[in-house]
Amino acid sequence: MASRKKKTTAKKKTAGRGRKRPTKSRKRRSGRGRWLGAAALALMLAGAAVAAYVATVSITVSREFEARRWDVPAQVYATPLELYAGRRLAPDALVAELRRLGYQESPAADRPGRYRQRGAILELTTRAYRYTDETQPAQSVAIEFANGRIAAIDGPRGAPLALLRLDPLRIGSIFPAHGEDRLIVAPEDLPPLLVETLKAVEDRRFDEHHGIDVIAVLRAALVNLRAGEIRQGASTLTQQLVRSYFLSNARTWERKLREAVMAIALELHYDKDELMQAYVNEVYLAQDGRRAIHGFGLGSQFYFGKPLPELELHELALLVAQVRGPTYYNPQRHPERALARRNLVLEQMRAQGLIDAAQQAAAAKRELDVVADAGRSSSYYAGYLDLVRRQLYAEYPRDELERRGLTVLTTLDPAVQSSAEAALIEELDALENGRAADSPALDGAVVVTSPHNAEVLALVGSRKTGYDGFNRALDARRQIGSLIKPAVYLAALESGRYSLASLIDDSPISIELDNGTLWSPRNFSGEAHGHVPLVRALAESFNMATVRLGMDVGVDAVAKLLVRLGLQHEPRHFPSLLLGAIELTPYEVAGIYNTLANGGFSIPLRAVRAVVDEKGELVQRYPLSIEEAADAESVYALNQALVQVMERGTGVTARRGAAARVTVAGKTGTSDDLRDSWFAGFTSDKLVVTWVGNDDNRATGLTGATGAARVWTRVIDALDVASYAPPPPADANLIPIDYGTGLETEASCPDAVLLPVPAEAEPPRARGCGSTKTRIGSGIRDWLRDRLN
Repeated sequence: MASRKKKTTAKKKTAGRGRKRPTKSRKRRSGRGRWLGAAALALMLAGAAVAAYVATVSITVSREFEARRWDVPAQVYATPLELYAGRRLAPDALVAELRRLGYQESPAADRPGRYRQRGAILELTTRAYRYTDETQPAQSVAIEFANGRIAAIDGPRGAPLALLRLDPLRIGSIFPAHGEDRLIVAPEDLPPLLVETLKAVEDRRFDEHHGIDVIAVLRAALVNLRAGEIRQGASTLTQQLVRSYFLSNARTWERKLREAVMAIALELHYDKDELMQAYVNEVYLAQDGRRAIHGFGLGSQFYFGKPLPELELHELALLVAQVRGPTYYNPQRHPERALARRNLVLEQMRAQGLIDAAQQAAAAKRELDVVADAGRSSSYYAGYLDLVRRQLYAEYPRDELERRGLTVLTTLDPAVQSSAEAALIEELDALENGRAADSPALDGAVVVTSPHNAEVLALVGSRKTGYDGFNRALDARRQIGSLIKPAVYLAALESGRYSLASLIDDSPISIELDNGTLWSPRNFSGEAHGHVPLVRALAESFNMATVRLGMDVGVDAVAKLLVRLGLQHEPRHFPSLLLGAIELTPYEVAGIYNTLANGGFSIPLRAVRAVVDEKGELVQRYPLSIEEAADAESVYALNQALVQVMERGTGVTARRGAAARVTVAGKTGTSDDLRDSWFAGFTSDKLVVTWVGNDDNRATGLTGATGAARVWTRVIDALDVASYAPPPPADANLIPIDYGTGLETEASCPDAVLLPVPAEAEPPRARGCGSTKTRIGSGIRDWLRDRLN
């Protein structure tokens, strides 16, 4: 055993002596190999990390781009203007409507959006559009006028048209909190010249590169290296699109690298046509308050008030010029810069062969031609849009309205809206003439409805009509004063114990309240009138007679009737309710009076007709919901008394212009200390409610007759209205009543009023034509009418 161990040891030693020691060069090669291996591993890991980053970015970009490509706010449209033979409409009024829609006068009305006027004939080519489930093609028509009305409408082949609807006016959108608003341009509506101009000005190698333009990058890199900072960019349209969708405008290497990777990823997933369409609909072009104008579709409407396909050469060039810097080249604030940039775009278009020298020269001579006060044009109705948003938010999630590309079709009548706005502004200016310099500025509200279907035709929430802000029509809760009185008299008529000929005592009255104090209302004039018929008490707005009547039928009955008429909450049963000690908005008042104007049938006011999705499919239609709120015969009788308000009572001063030519029903309202001036009146087809007051609730010095009624008259005078002439109930017993005494009289008598009176309640006949005292007192009544509430 010992000898074998020795041999083994000897072998090991022999083997050890035979092995050569490593040289220094071999050690260096071994170290270099290890470093190369580590470097290769690091490169592999870095490559894997880059690949993972690129893959992650590619997936993220694709997913988010696909989601945001159709991130489109709901677009809101007015009701289309309907034209037909016999409609009251002057040629100038139709021209105003066409201009509101962005139509242009032209020697030949041979393209959509063009018109020309030849004496009493107006020729135009309409635009194609889709309204709910109806598609209206573009067509050339001739409209003939006579005596302030449409006499005939001839279609494309000279055949008469029974009805012509113009394309609806876009009045706004419901955009998200971040403020981005856009109007999507479909591929078929994308003007080829716009596409080629964008390439010529912003990215000439758009069709060749794959997201980044290497040649442009090298050129910009040289400039930036020499400067020691980023001074020149080489962004392609794809990179600009990435920046708008995903990144900030910070000029850093890190952001530029991420932008390049994302641009390449987009080019891998989408073709050039898709990227160009996305760019056209995404690029930022203007700022309108908190609303950011994105895309050429909305930009065209914002700057020029017409659709993108209808832009002329000089307008298209100006729109492209805004891409480089909407603030710097703002045509409203910096017209010289905008003009120079536009003309540079025209030069580049000629240099690239898109237009010839003559076209360039002609376009360069044109003015900028942007609409006055871009973005705040006559088609922006802030108060009405506020109402639309509130009605929609009650039924749709905000995200659906702000992103799904819905189309909202409203009941707005642009002509009525413009008339209401002008009436409020002009009359408030007139009322403020001669007021003390330190008096607060008056403000007001107007609501116009169509009584038979409760459609809100117009709503004005402020004299600053083109701007968002406090909406007095929806949010100004003020005491309504004598506007409450029709509810008191209707409750009495419904009770069956009173008719319009019934006498009520208009003498001083005191009522003990729950706290033990006495409430002693008095008439505005300070006078008492003794026993008067209900029709006169309401027409001349006698407070003491109204309170005595209301206490007899019950304050609770009046409160519950208000709810039936459309009020959303039952008011507290205080006696002062009988004289209007309740705070309502003009919109709530319109809901109540709309029920009266509709013969006692209640329909919730509505501003939305239908909602259509992005594919043109009908999402929801809003049918009428009608309830009989009050006895029809009683409402008929009440409304005849409201006609007498306008003929003989506190509303007589409102009977000017159109209101003097037709039969109208209405009521004045004035709150305590002359703080609020109200008027509500209706014809057969229009209800108008007006309010005038101070925001700080200070006294205005105006009654309903001297303030709000004047606004109401201006509105009515501008509208096409029909006399209020409802058919009497089948069994109505109509007899002539003496206005002053309530006695039956001869229809030929000057104070005779034809009123419905139940046969069992017919009053005695008067001798002759009423009392001498009443006729002498009529002169005093005339004097008081302007001063009554």
